[in-house]
Amino acid sequence: MKINRYLAKIPLFKGLPENQLNDLSRIVIEQVLKRGAIIFSEGDEGKGFYIVAEGRVKIYKLSSEGKEKILHIFGPGEPFGEVPVFAGQHFPANAETLEKCRVLFLPRNRLIEQIEKNPPLALNMLAILSTRLRQFTVQIEHLSLKEVPGRLAAYLLYSSDREGGMQTFRLDITKGQLASLLGTIPETLSRIFSKMSKQGLIDVSGPHISILDREGLEELAETAGSM
Repeated sequence: MKINRYLAKIPLFKGLPENQLNDLSRIVIEQVLKRGAIIFSEGDEGKGFYIVAEGRVKIYKLSSEGKEKILHIFGPGEPFGEVPVFAGQHFPANAETLEKCRVLFLPRNRLIEQIEKNPPLALNMLAILSTRLRQFTVQIEHLSLKEVPGRLAAYLLYSSDREGGMQTFRLDITKGQLASLLGTIPETLSRIFSKMSKQGLIDVSGPHISILDREGLEELAETAGSM
């Protein structure tokens, strides 16, 4: 992989001239990880942050009973673990690969040197962090204000939009992982999928979802989300 060419495609480094991308590529440590590999654990020192080059990574926390709660799932081009790095703190959650992954690690000290030399990089970082903050705000709103059907409807619309507005798309995570992400249990999620199908909102065929009534799904996502 040509690291500098890959970095040029990532929003975090968008618009940087080639010489700055070359400087960044020299500090990147490329890692190839198997499925189920722990990238960092809650409490680890934030010595650097990561970018997914290939595959998917889940960010999660464990309750005192050992129950997993998925906070985010990141795919190619998305950074993770960046906030504690710039705050000089420890990672507040765990990161684990969902499949074989290639990740890029950027050491904190060397990255800060690059930011000091290249101020536009700091502006890009601020934009990414602002986007991440909005994502957290939306997630909190969904979990606190919406019922599970509304959360699921919003996620399905988001997945469709991410695929360019495709009416039929493939869920890129298991339904068990989706249940954790939406703050529910698999049995409840299965019942909601079944009810949405009976109401003609969606069609479910294994991991493939077809949106049949987008307006109805949008209405469900925008309201309190009960069915």
